[in-house]
Amino acid sequence: MTPDLLEEGARRVERHGAAPTGLNNTESGGRNASTGRISTPGEVDVTHGRILYLENVSVSFDGFKAINKLSLDIAPGELRCIIGPNGAGKTTMMDIITGKTRPDEGTVFFGSTIDLLRHKEAEIAQLGIGRKFQKPTVFEQLTVFENLELALKTNKGVKASMFFRLDSLQSDRLAEILVTIHLAGSVNRLAGNLSHGQKQWLEIGMLLMQDPKLLLLDEPVAGMTDEETARTAELFLTLKGKHSLMVVEHDMSFIRTISEIVTVLCDGSVLAQGTLDQVQADERVIEVYLGR
Repeated sequence: MTPDLLEEGARRVERHGAAPTGLNNTESGGRNASTGRISTPGEVDVTHGRILYLENVSVSFDGFKAINKLSLDIAPGELRCIIGPNGAGKTTMMDIITGKTRPDEGTVFFGSTIDLLRHKEAEIAQLGIGRKFQKPTVFEQLTVFENLELALKTNKGVKASMFFRLDSLQSDRLAEILVTIHLAGSVNRLAGNLSHGQKQWLEIGMLLMQDPKLLLLDEPVAGMTDEETARTAELFLTLKGKHSLMVVEHDMSFIRTISEIVTVLCDGSVLAQGTLDQVQADERVIEVYLGR
C-alpha cells in the first residue's frame, strides 16, 4: 500500500478499533506491501519493446553477492515467471526494481527512458510499478468495497476524503475490478471474513485500482486451496496483456498453467530461460533446483 492509502485507511479503521492485517509482519519485515499508483499522465515509453530492463546488476550484503551480473528484460503485457532455489536472489531482484535496495552496479530501466536507480521507492510506486508480497495486506475491518474504494487514484487529503463520492466512471471501474478478482458476490463482506485466497485477490484488486503498468507478485498462491489456485491462474491470464506481470512462485503446476517464458535464477544471476518444459529439462536446473 502507498503511504497515502495507509493513512486514509487508518483513519477509517480507527472507528473499528483495528489495524490492517499484515502491516507489521510482511515478507519485507514490516514494510508497506502493495505499491503501484501512477501520479503522472502519459504512458511508459515501450517503443523499444521492453517495459523492464536490467543489465549487469550486482549487489552484495556483507561480502555475500546476492545479485551477480543479472541481466533480464520483460516485454509489455508479458507474464514472466521467475523460479529458483531459496537464496537465488528473487526477492532481492524485486527489491532493486522497486527501489528498496540500491545495487552496487548495473542498469535498471522502466520503459526506454525511466532510470529506476534515480528514483526513490515511493516515486517508483507512483511511476506505475506495483508490488505484492506473499502475505496479504488488507484493511480487515473494512468491507471489500471500502478497501477497493480506498485504493482509487484520488486526493488522499483529510478534507478531500471527507467529501469524496464515487463518480460513474469510478463506480464502473470498481465493479469491473470486483468481477476480475472473483469478489463481485462479496462486495459488502468485511475483508477480515474472507479466506486467505480471497484476501490475496482483494489486495491484487487494490493494486489494479491504481492502474499499475508492471505488477511484481511474490508467491501469490502460497497457502491457497486448489480451487483458489486455479482461479488465481484464471485471474493472471486475464491480466496478461493489459499489464506486465513478474510472478515469483514455487508451485510448478501453477507455473505450467500461466507461463510462456520462465526465468530460472541461481546465485543471483540467470541460470536458464525458456518454456517450462525447456528449463525443466536443463541439467543445471535439475541439479540446483528441481532434483531428480
